[in-house]
Amino acid sequence: KQWYQRRVRGNMNRIQKCINFNQAQKCFGFDETSYIGKIAFPAIQAAPSFSTSFPHLFGDKKIICCVPCAIDQDPYFRITRDVAPRLHLPKPVLLHSTFLPALQGAQTKMSSSDGVSTIEMCDTPKKIKTKINKHAFSGGKTSVEEHREHGGDTSVDVSYHYLRFFEPSDERLAQIKEQYESGVLLTGELKKLLIDNITEYVKEFQERRAMVTPDVLEKFMSRHPMDL
Repeated sequence: KQWYQRRVRGNMNRIQKCINFNQAQKCFGFDETSYIGKIAFPAIQAAPSFSTSFPHLFGDKKIICCVPCAIDQDPYFRITRDVAPRLHLPKPVLLHSTFLPALQGAQTKMSSSDGVSTIEMCDTPKKIKTKINKHAFSGGKTSVEEHREHGGDTSVDVSYHYLRFFEPSDERLAQIKEQYESGVLLTGELKKLLIDNITEYVKEFQERRAMVTPDVLEKFMSRHPMDL
């Protein structure tokens, strides 16, 4: 497309001229074994954070871009912010989001290639229940007696971590945490709370998605100037 060749690639080339290998090496840890594609990629990721890359949407307006991203993407946009003044463009603003962990553990990362590490938005209530009961890592103890005595560990319990995202009430979440850590709430009961919560969330999403017609999709995806 002509606008891509002229604007996006144009910004990519301008960004590449502003970043030397020494800067990229310090920011991303590149060395002599790094592939050339990895070294060039920061400029590719940076270019869409400038409104001048999309003249068919914004014209020639220089609009600040808000980039929601996980912390692992931070280096790309830090270096983008460094070069923005040299391009006479506004620095993008970052909104750091928290990872939703995989079911296998609080320190793991979801993968779409692993069918049991994620809750899919197209999953049925039965599949959601099976995934959580079977695969959600537990911070509970090995026996009911031990759990009642010592309580569970919410720092590693995946069901609790998910409820931090999906439980709308902070007071209720604090109560769940206290009950689980004190042994009042068992692992199975905690998973049941999550299953009910996630099932309702996914059900509402699926109902809204079913209302999207081809006409709605076409209107959303069509290219048109944005009035900002």
